Amino acid sequence: MAGKQKRYNSYSDFFRRQYGERVQKLTVDAGFTCPNRDGKAGYGGCAYCNNDAFNPSYCTPSKSITRQLQEGIEFHRVRYRKAKQYLAYFQAYSNTYAPLERLAAAYREALAVPEVTGLVIATRPDCADNDVLDYLSGLNCLVAIEYGVESCYNPTLQRINRGHTFEQSVDAIERTAKRGILTGAHLIFGLPGETREMMLTEASVINRLPLHSLKMHQLQIPVGTAFARRYAEHPEEFHFFSCEEYIDFIVSFLELLRPDIIVERFANEMPPRYLTSPGWGKIRNTELWRMLEKKMEETDSRQGKKYGQ
Repeated sequence: MAGKQKRYNSYSDFFRRQYGERVQKLTVDAGFTCPNRDGKAGYGGCAYCNNDAFNPSYCTPSKSITRQLQEGIEFHRVRYRKAKQYLAYFQAYSNTYAPLERLAAAYREALAVPEVTGLVIATRPDCADNDVLDYLSGLNCLVAIEYGVESCYNPTLQRINRGHTFEQSVDAIERTAKRGILTGAHLIFGLPGETREMMLTEASVINRLPLHSLKMHQLQIPVGTAFARRYAEHPEEFHFFSCEEYIDFIVSFLELLRPDIIVERFANEMPPRYLTSPGWGKIRNTELWRMLEKKMEETDSRQGKKYGQ
């Protein structure tokens, strides 16, 4: 699909428009936790969560933020030679869940690395403290916050032990966007109890929110999680998309999605050693993007084609 205009609003194209070149995210693990792990909202964490399954090898809280970023830059210079600017991506757990002084020190350390030009912060809707948002909105750099919404349905959120409601997601997104911070959401498709129709309906719910970007992926179950134990005992409660089925679903979802929302990701790959649920073999994310673009071209689909209908 090289040389052709994409049929969805691409995250990489957004940064090329903003910076004039490729910008690479560098994952940082600053050693934070979550309120559904330390008892404030619950214990045990999300039923599907094993951070080791997606943290790169250079990313560990035993190293300083500076060292993680420097090692990440060296790693990506080999893989993505065109990248000259980087965003510090605070990914593991909830990265606004700490006293402001500790958070500000972490953010400052990241921004002190010369190649780092902005922050991307993953967190939970119940960790959107106004003082933290005010601090972030005052930084003289690109700042984006990704909220783990995961589902628009409260029974699902209870089932997966999120410890917050969808109403809290709406509130956090609205307060963040109001401050001029780039605001993203994360959804998981295939959670137990949700039908295809329910998942497609989430597009219209998301469309009403002041979101800049959306990250999506299919349900996968890592080892050592509550879902891994449940799946071993009751596999009938879970439905996992085949690769072809998921591509078809995402095409339908994108047709309903507001056309200005940037699509950062639509699928996830996990190292096989962490995966207990059925996988898609050796298909990598780059190939999944090609499959999506091919399917959208074959069906003359585009993001927002059915938006407002």
